[in-house]
Amino acid sequence: MSVSSFSLEGRIAVVTGASRGLGQAIALALSDAGADLCVTAREEAALAETRARIEARGRRCYIAAQDVTDLASIETTLSAFEDSAGHIDILVNNAGVEQVSPSLDVHGELWDRIIDTNLKGSFFWAQATARQMARQVSGGSIVNLCSLTSFVGIPTAVPYGASKSGLLGMTRALATEWAGMNIRVNAIAPGYFRTAMTEDFYRDEAWQARMLDRIPQRRFGEAADIGGAVIFLASDASAYITGHCLPVDGGFLASI
Repeated sequence: MSVSSFSLEGRIAVVTGASRGLGQAIALALSDAGADLCVTAREEAALAETRARIEARGRRCYIAAQDVTDLASIETTLSAFEDSAGHIDILVNNAGVEQVSPSLDVHGELWDRIIDTNLKGSFFWAQATARQMARQVSGGSIVNLCSLTSFVGIPTAVPYGASKSGLLGMTRALATEWAGMNIRVNAIAPGYFRTAMTEDFYRDEAWQARMLDRIPQRRFGEAADIGGAVIFLASDASAYITGHCLPVDGGFLASI
């Protein structure tokens, strides 16, 4: 194997929820590896910074406003990306939401919003993209964003944990079903990263101290920490890997 196995030159990647946080970091990492990008967010204007930073790297970037809970719009958005960019080689299912709540206070609307975004939307994006990838000899690579809650129980995060545990099961099932079409399906489980979605936790210094004590590397994840894992799973460097979930967590899961 050579360094060229990690190159994404000539590939087209779709990243959902790419306007900020880990989604934006993933899109930038893929562009650094040579891919052109198709990125989505609920509001098109929110993608302006992501597109500008990708184009500054000399890569093409196509944007679309798309809510992953709107299933009808998934096919429409993907078709528009295909018309503009051509074939799709990589999908990163990153779009997600979280809202902490004691389990006894969880209501149906909250449950549906989290499950529909994190799990249902990811499945139907994967399904639509796989139909297109199946027509290609080269197949494709799908990377789902799981979570530490795919492996361990976190109090006040039951709907989120259910969605991310389901996403891990979905990753494994699709990997076995789609391997014959040369479509690989893997996942990444980020540990504790400070993003807009998790900012409320980090305002609590006592919480930060408790979490750092549980992370062997004694630091929280940074945006740059996620890119290498995504590039690896999206590229030919991982050609014989499918159905796997790679924790990017500073050793958190290994230590419990």
